[in-house]
Amino acid sequence: MSEAGLFPDRGTHQPLAARMRPATLDEYTGQAHLLGPSRPLRVALEQGALHSMIFWGPPGVGKTTLARLLATLADAHFVSISAVLAGVKDIRQAVEVARQQASQSGRQTILFVDEVHRFNKSQQDAFLPYVEDGTLLFIGATTENPSFELNNALLSRARVYVLKALDEDSLSILIDRALTDVERGLGRHALSVSDEARGILLDAADGDARRLLNLLEIAADLVDDGGTIDTALVSDLLNDTRRRFDKGGEAFYDQISALHKSVRGSNPDASLYWFARMIDGGADPLFVARRVVRMASEEVGNADPRALTLALNAWDVQERLGSPEGELAVAQAVVYIACAPKSNAVYKAFNAVMKDVASQPSYEPPLHLRNAPTKLMKELGYSEGYRYAHNEPQAYAAGEDYFPEELEPKRYYEPADRGLELKIGQKLEYLRSLDAASGTKRR
Repeated sequence: MSEAGLFPDRGTHQPLAARMRPATLDEYTGQAHLLGPSRPLRVALEQGALHSMIFWGPPGVGKTTLARLLATLADAHFVSISAVLAGVKDIRQAVEVARQQASQSGRQTILFVDEVHRFNKSQQDAFLPYVEDGTLLFIGATTENPSFELNNALLSRARVYVLKALDEDSLSILIDRALTDVERGLGRHALSVSDEARGILLDAADGDARRLLNLLEIAADLVDDGGTIDTALVSDLLNDTRRRFDKGGEAFYDQISALHKSVRGSNPDASLYWFARMIDGGADPLFVARRVVRMASEEVGNADPRALTLALNAWDVQERLGSPEGELAVAQAVVYIACAPKSNAVYKAFNAVMKDVASQPSYEPPLHLRNAPTKLMKELGYSEGYRYAHNEPQAYAAGEDYFPEELEPKRYYEPADRGLELKIGQKLEYLRSLDAASGTKRR
């Protein structure tokens, strides 16, 4: 196959994410809370009242693009520097350019600083005189909390706008544009994306438009013109490359499995037998001790929390004393766990919540649950309305909501009716009755 066949032409020079950068505000996707009708930044644009600002948000949400669009709409000269590579010298050069633009054409200059949090205090201070006297309009972009990473003096001269991760509707719009745009996107190749593949791409993007378009472009390079980007292709593209842990033979893992199942089955004798078989066969006692800790948490959990403590102690004894003395402590833990009341409620709850978290966007904590150590964060509504449980009757804020706003509260942990979890379950039912009686609605 020729080089042209190996690397089909999907557009020259720039990556798809760069080619698809919006040219107008109408093309800009997302951030409706800032750019929708009557929203603060939209009003500032319509009134021609641009000011210095900080864009704070995760990667790939349009911080750089928005800064460029503002410069275009304001007919301002645009100068961009990266705090990763630039220094005070670059700032001074930008100031000179701004002065030349002002004197020669009367145009204002917008200085955009990407990753502004990378600048140290003295570098940040270098902006202040020129922002103060209007020589330039400053726009900084950061993925870090400005309260912690930027000087108060700079913050006091720039308004902070919080940009959010793009939702699936916004990301899906970007896919459609990339597939249909003949000039800048993939439109001339007449590609399509199956519904299942689209869903996988949206999940993998996790709110990042750049990541989405990069993945789409790679996938497009792997299909012929007129083809379909399907589930198999996207799954292969995103395939987890972690390798399986495999330091022992099949018999070794069969014996570990037999030990674990004997413990789960509450049979201390069989558990001891398989433990002895492994030690006799040359298994590393520390490896077995670590697995016993896992058994305590997975098979017993909160039905008898002492099982986990005993297992950890046995592991510690094995490390301190070595063989053969240490094996006796591990054997003690094996017998205790085998005899303990069984519950996998925590194990099931953890697996369920991990599955949900992996399949959902990165929802932000609601404002009332966030910490607010700075004035800026308080002004943004952080911690507003939070109910301190210790100040509530029975130290319980009945009806309080702790899930992300986008998610309905879900019950993951269902205690077993055995051991200590029997009492834990009764306590949770009582607290739920208080929630129901409070009549509190979601925020």
